Amino acid sequence: MTQNSFSAQLREEAQGIWSAIDRHPFLRELHAGTLPIESFRYFILQDYHYLGYLARTVAIAISKAPDSPTLQLLTKRLERPVERLGHKGRFEKLEMDLAEVEKAQLAPTNLAYVNHMLISASQGSVGDAAASLLPCAWTYNELGRIVHGTEHPVYKEWANFYDGAPLQESVDTWRGFIDRQSAGGGPADRERMRRIFLTSMRYEFQFWDMAYKLERWPLT
Repeated sequence: MTQNSFSAQLREEAQGIWSAIDRHPFLRELHAGTLPIESFRYFILQDYHYLGYLARTVAIAISKAPDSPTLQLLTKRLERPVERLGHKGRFEKLEMDLAEVEKAQLAPTNLAYVNHMLISASQGSVGDAAASLLPCAWTYNELGRIVHGTEHPVYKEWANFYDGAPLQESVDTWRGFIDRQSAGGGPADRERMRRIFLTSMRYEFQFWDMAYKLERWPLT
């Protein structure tokens, strides 16, 4: 992948959103150790459910794999559910009950985000699914430079996972699918992936905002 690749162009176009994520008070306060623990609990709960739907999105993409190499690459993405397992391991430390977490309702932003991913994969190609999934892997792969060094006893263990580019393989895989579809498709394919990618980038920002503000459904 080169600096002139389509995925690199998407990254450049999303720079404003990327910078807003970097500046978000959730991450800045997490690094400083001042983030309210309730916001972190809410994030872990919602992210636990998000990761389940991420796996479902990958499963849809697998069903559309045009060849064996694509199938193998996608299958690997389902074989590494380390983040969701990590969240389960944090429930006890955060005084969260797994049964209650499983029954919890998705927040409005979370529901909108996962529906966006599922629709992109269901109605589109492997490249479209990749465009919806890449922002999560890509932004989290760079979290280490923001949250590195936090001394908070609870946040430190979570932050350490992202210190060292743990999601680089996922980033490379999703970028590869996007770039191949861009090269083999036409302007309509590129515009569709662009819109999908930027929508997911906006949801990545809103996800942090959702957790920070403990977003709730109105009229419940």
